[in-house]
Amino acid sequence: MLDVKGITVDYGQKRILDDVSFSLKAGHWLMIAGPNGAGKSTIIKALSQGCPYAGKILFEGVNTFKLKPAELAHRLGFLSQSHEVTYSFTVREVVALGRYAYSAGLFGFSSAEDTAKIDAALQATGLSELADRSVLTLSGGELQRTFLAQLFAQDPKIIVLDEPTNNLDLVYQKQIFELIGQWIKGGDRAVISVVHDLSLARLYGTDAILLDHGKIVAKGTPDDAISGKHLNSVYSMDVVGYMRTILSAWENVKNR
Repeated sequence: MLDVKGITVDYGQKRILDDVSFSLKAGHWLMIAGPNGAGKSTIIKALSQGCPYAGKILFEGVNTFKLKPAELAHRLGFLSQSHEVTYSFTVREVVALGRYAYSAGLFGFSSAEDTAKIDAALQATGLSELADRSVLTLSGGELQRTFLAQLFAQDPKIIVLDEPTNNLDLVYQKQIFELIGQWIKGGDRAVISVVHDLSLARLYGTDAILLDHGKIVAKGTPDDAISGKHLNSVYSMDVVGYMRTILSAWENVKNR
């Protein structure tokens, strides 16, 4: 479905990504993990054509560098970790922007397919009752669900997420990841997520990449790529031991 081949990114004299290669199959959820400065977000910038790079990014054999923005949007959709909203659009209007790549102009959504996609996205994310609310009145979790619904309405083949639950309460973290998990089951789809939370990577991912200093240290299943051996090397600490220490703090907590 997606083949990333030898992606290298330089900013001035500094190499940010160094010969990064991976593949993504339909139905799979790839987690990209690693410490700060490892190059995780730069992978997303390259996928979105947001930075110059050497190498190739192929979607079903087609070099995405040659695609027009609307053509790329039919294939890949992107969700950032935060959104600075300064306009009073309604939830429905923001979600409808996901259909922009299929329309003749801003808010030029008139087809039955557009309406159906927008309604389905609102329903899938539990936002139907909030459709006429201004986005300025939403909580952080509701706002992130709104932009996720926009992606669902866009209907790309691959969704790419940069820390999608960063700064969200636990209940909203769970909602977002479960919504994405349901979306990926809807057909010929796949997901790429940049994550800091290694537990989420292991819980939801089918595949994983561990990145450090712009290079892939390990890739494969989460069990293989996010193993104690690799984590200890990248983070210079006993990561698994630390996680178990955190877990032990909950062992005697009563669920009542």
